[in-house]
Formats: sequence, C-alpha cells, structure tokens
Amino acid sequence: MKLVIFGLTITSSWGNGHATLWRGLCRALGRRGHQVVFYERDVPYYAAHRDPVELAGTTIRLYSSWDEIRDRARTDAMDADLAMVTSYCPDGLAASELVLSECRRLRVFYDMDTPITLERFMRGESVPYIGARALRDFDLVLSFTGGGALDALRERLGARRVAPFYGSVDPETHANVSSVDDYRCDMSYLGTYAADRQAALDAFFLDPSDQLSDQKFVLGGALYPAAFPWRKNIFFVGHVSPPKHPAFYCSSRLTLNITRGAMARMGFCPSGRLFEAAACGVPVLSDWWEGLDQFFLPDSEILLARTSNDVVRALNMPAEDLAAIGRAARERALACHTSDSRAGELEKIMDSARSAAAAI
Repeated sequence: MKLVIFGLTITSSWGNGHATLWRGLCRALGRRGHQVVFYERDVPYYAAHRDPVELAGTTIRLYSSWDEIRDRARTDAMDADLAMVTSYCPDGLAASELVLSECRRLRVFYDMDTPITLERFMRGESVPYIGARALRDFDLVLSFTGGGALDALRERLGARRVAPFYGSVDPETHANVSSVDDYRCDMSYLGTYAADRQAALDAFFLDPSDQLSDQKFVLGGALYPAAFPWRKNIFFVGHVSPPKHPAFYCSSRLTLNITRGAMARMGFCPSGRLFEAAACGVPVLSDWWEGLDQFFLPDSEILLARTSNDVVRALNMPAEDLAAIGRAARERALACHTSDSRAGELEKIMDSARSAAAAI
C-alpha cells in the first residue's frame, strides 16, 4: 500500500517525540512492502538539529511553504491507499482540506497528542491543526491515547470511527548496549522540558537527589530554562540524539519516566520513551496513570513512584532485583510494543475501516 503522511517531523527528534516513533514505524512498514511518503515543513529549529535518517521504502518531502508542494501533495493523496494528517502538523488545516477533498481511499487523522488537543478544545482555545468541522469528515481517527479519550474524540470532536494507536519502539535502534562514562549514573531522566512535568520532576528526581547526595543523577533533554533548580549531584547533558539513547539508558542503574500532565490525567497514554528504555533492558521507574498496568506489570516489569520515598526505595534495591525487572520489561516490550507489532496493528485497523466504509 501507499501511505501519505502530513506530520510534524520525521527528520529531527529535537524537542518532540514524534520523529523517533515515525522512523521506527516507517521502517516496519517498509519491511512489510508498503511505501510511505512523509511531508515535513522545513523549519529552522528542526533544520538546525536534524538527525541522519535513511528509511528504506520511505520518501521524505521537505518543503518551505505549502504553495510549493500543494500540487505534488495532491497527486500523492489521490494515489494513496491511506492519506493521514497528524496533530501539530504545521499545515494541518491545509493538509486536512487536501486529504478530505482528494484522497479516494482512506482519509485518516492521527492525534499523537490527544489529551492536549481535548483539553484545549474543552477550554475553548484554538487548536491550530483542527478545523471548524473538527474530525467528523475523516474516515478514521487514530489516537495515541486510549481509554476515555476515544469516547471524547467521538463526543467532542465528532470522530466517526476511532481506534487507539499507541507508541512503540524499534528494536534495531534500542537494545542493551555498553555504558559510557558521560552518562554513567545511579538514576537518569530523558525528556524535553515541559512545565506540566515539573511537579513530578521535583518529586521523583530533584527531591531524591537531595536525599541521596552521594548518588549521581543525569538529566538529558532540550529546552530546559536557565532558572531550572539544578543540584550539585545532577549532571545535565542537553539534547541526546536518538542513536545515543540506548547508551544513555544503559549507563544508569534506574531510569525515570514522567508523563506530561494532560496525558497522565487522561491515562492510557504510554510515551515512546517508556518503550525505548524498556527495550534497552533498563529498569524503569514511572509515575502512575490509569492503564499503565495494561502495558507493563507493576513491581515485576516496571516500578511505580507516587512519592519521592518510592524513588529512594527503588534506588536502594539490590542490583539483582533491579536487573530482573529490566529483563522482564525488555521481554514485554519486544513481545508487545515494537514498531513491527504496531505496523501489523495498523494494517488490521485499515482493513477494518475500509470494510466498514464499504458497508455504508
């Protein structure tokens, strides 16, 4: 099949979680014989932090303005088995209009930020990638978030057919590797700065670093403000490019997962980083949100933190117990949460949506 996607970015992981997910998924789709065309606006902040990307079966079309590629995009959409627009696509409204008017087969919207979309919509705020008719004209709406978010997409945004489509990990790029000195620590955290994660970061990273002043904590990610409350035993390594993620995770005894506020409140929204760390065989400590236990089993495949004392207890666990949790997490990730698994799920979702459309 030919899939045409209008998204945020596939070429740069700087400050976003979309790119790494798309690379793994596109590789998996290519291995299954599909062709992907990905449209990405060439913006300065991603151009300055672009990762080397080679994806068999995927064509990346970088463009500087919508007018520049409108005709080519129309041709691709008319020829596509699936044409998709994602959340945070810089030209989401124009791309949606083109997909809805020109695609002859399956027209899809993929909300990779569903809780944020819904919170903004319910507050009456503008959602720049969703038009006046919301999602009611798409044949299928995919959601990075499951649970009650699926009902909200139907009831609030008019989606006619909704399916969860969660994050994943590419085992070719995330595996257990040797540790490196630059990242070696007792506990790590990898994530772009977000104000709605700060309270959890205070409780699960900063406070434990105060209590365990003899242990080393390493933080990686982009957009951290100059006024961030650093500690003497917290070492900041800045943006970590995707090829270095496995070494980052595997250099720590324990790594922390923190979910953005809107996503944690809605639940059923595992981040791609959660699956990546698990696939590296590293024990993961995560904040709790509804549905987490459907992806990893607490206490045996993942550790949970509700207070800073939970983090301290985890860091004081015997090394063999932490290692066992890391191994179990890796087995679960490779069995259930790979990009190949998700590619197969997408094929089934597409088949079901086409059958439903043909029956109308």
